[in-house]
Amino acid sequence: MDLITPLAPMIELGRQNDGSTDSSAFARDVAQGLGQKQKTLPSRYFYDGTGSRLFQKIMELPEYYLTRSEIEVFEQNKYEMARQFSGGGFFHLIDLGAGDALKTKILLKELSSQQSNFDYVPVDISGEAMKQLSESLQQELPQVAVEAVVGEYFQALEWLQENKSGRKVLLFLGSNIGNFETEESIDFLQSIRSYLKPGDRLLMGVDLRKNPDTILKAYDDAAGVTAAFNLNLLHRINRELDADFNVDQFCHHAIYNPLEGVMRSFIISKVAQDVHIRKANVRVHFDAWEAIHTENSYKYSLPQVAELGQKCGFAAETVFYDSRQGFADILFSVR
Repeated sequence: MDLITPLAPMIELGRQNDGSTDSSAFARDVAQGLGQKQKTLPSRYFYDGTGSRLFQKIMELPEYYLTRSEIEVFEQNKYEMARQFSGGGFFHLIDLGAGDALKTKILLKELSSQQSNFDYVPVDISGEAMKQLSESLQQELPQVAVEAVVGEYFQALEWLQENKSGRKVLLFLGSNIGNFETEESIDFLQSIRSYLKPGDRLLMGVDLRKNPDTILKAYDDAAGVTAAFNLNLLHRINRELDADFNVDQFCHHAIYNPLEGVMRSFIISKVAQDVHIRKANVRVHFDAWEAIHTENSYKYSLPQVAELGQKCGFAAETVFYDSRQGFADILFSVR
């Protein structure tokens, strides 16, 4: 009779399996965003089940270089990364926004081959993603100790501070730091720093500035997958908040500003129309060609990243590049 290895433990910190908070928080955020003079919708709500599947397709698109570039960074530098992480003895490898951990698995395999002393703590708002990741790691790397955490980043870091007292190596990959406005990125990294202590480290992925055409195509692909990903947010609002968006009367639009180094994504109303969002108890009017801002993706130069880290209590130690030097994962120590 075959023995069945139990799944790794999973800590749930108040999130639903689809990555949403309770519907009242979703309704409040949507009503607040669409009630502003410049309408907005929070990008964290992109990732319901359909949104997560569409994002997996985006990562496979020929135009979307970011995932391939960061995979290359890990493939080319995994030995040195593992060596630097392991130098201080046992550590907790904490993966913020782990998703399917496609890139992190490269590092986990190398850490295992070097017989490093660590455990792996993936963190994500999607309980379903963490369940699938735990199952895949059980199959691929049964020797790695895994404890998945479902929740917001700072919920998870607070839990980790109380329950994982050892040295920490924090991963914040995928150029997710670029989704914050400049002041927000400082606040975020300062908050991260407050949960760490000397000896801890942060490995942060950053998409570097490059040809504006290359960047624009990555966020506005020819097949329209990114457009479907953005517009799915309206479908989600219809389904979960009992709204009546006519999604066919909206379109996706993306622009890149090379002066600021920022890619901005919008959903645009094609016609003048009114939408009733019943569970948010609001009616929203859209003028023809009025925009809803959904997401930023800032691109950085290396000096900008080093300065950002320094402002937040980190010191840049090592820069790991892809072959084109268009993407970097920067290892910071805690100052």
